[in-house]
Amino acid sequence: MGFHQCSRNVVLLIAFVAVTIGCAGPQSPPDVTTTREAVQPAPPMDTLVTAQWLSEHLDDPDLVVLDCTVSVERGEDGGLAIKSGRAGYEAGHIPTAGFADLMGDLADGDSPYEYALPTPERFAAVMGALGVGDDTRVVLYDASMSAWAARVWWMLRWAGFDRAAVLDGGLGAWTAEGRALSTDPAGEPVRTLTPAPRPELIADRDEVFAAIDDDAVAIIDAMPEPHFRGEMTMYGRLGHIPSAENVPVTALLDENGRYKPNEELAALFGDDREARAITYCGGGIAASSTAFVMTRLGYTDVAVYTASLQEWAADPANPMVVGAP
Repeated sequence: MGFHQCSRNVVLLIAFVAVTIGCAGPQSPPDVTTTREAVQPAPPMDTLVTAQWLSEHLDDPDLVVLDCTVSVERGEDGGLAIKSGRAGYEAGHIPTAGFADLMGDLADGDSPYEYALPTPERFAAVMGALGVGDDTRVVLYDASMSAWAARVWWMLRWAGFDRAAVLDGGLGAWTAEGRALSTDPAGEPVRTLTPAPRPELIADRDEVFAAIDDDAVAIIDAMPEPHFRGEMTMYGRLGHIPSAENVPVTALLDENGRYKPNEELAALFGDDREARAITYCGGGIAASSTAFVMTRLGYTDVAVYTASLQEWAADPANPMVVGAP
């Protein structure tokens, strides 16, 4: 399937938000083939890069580009279907890019929860097969609001890899500038990524439960405001985790789907950049975008509750409240 203009409800499920930010698809630009050479380590890059920067560095031999798209479409019954974005990738992707499958190899298929983390060793092996090694750099993008790319960025950081960046504005920013796409498969060799896990970057149910009554820990809900207030639900029970603050993931982005300036983003969060913060949403995707932004702002102790409401709301022993905090 090709990329398409997302409707309001499609974008809601893609990034667990209620506000539309369009994700217009590409216009069949010409294919581009590039030649990859042996990796020579380069200086670290910023964690957020522009389409212009990526275009200028696309042929860097140590740079690996990965499409992280998950596809959300409206079915004939009016419902929404979430599946791998591989078909869109095969229809056209940024030249040299491989495909990071959050619905496949990058998830624990034995877990009852979507997008569950694999073991660090399994994750490192999958990344290595995509060409990510200890001395490479990685740019991640998706076809929507960058939350899927941010999730893979957070997983890389969890595994101990810090040479990764998100493409600001994703595929839409690339095609909006008239840049070419390719249908060629990625040509990266298999490399070795050595895992050095940081378990503190992931929060589980017990830590979140304890944080409810701990004023030293901030719990941040990345869901849309109506969902937070309990006016709608996608996870069985209305409301939000007690003591949570609502920072909808769309509040992080401008009208073009790019991250807002840091000074605007900083106003959304507390002043204590050393305090523990836990982000959550429905399945840990939008929450990863929040964690990505907070890390860029200098918050030093951020974790993602990866199971999020798909786990929390399913158990009546886990409290939820309706209305403003």
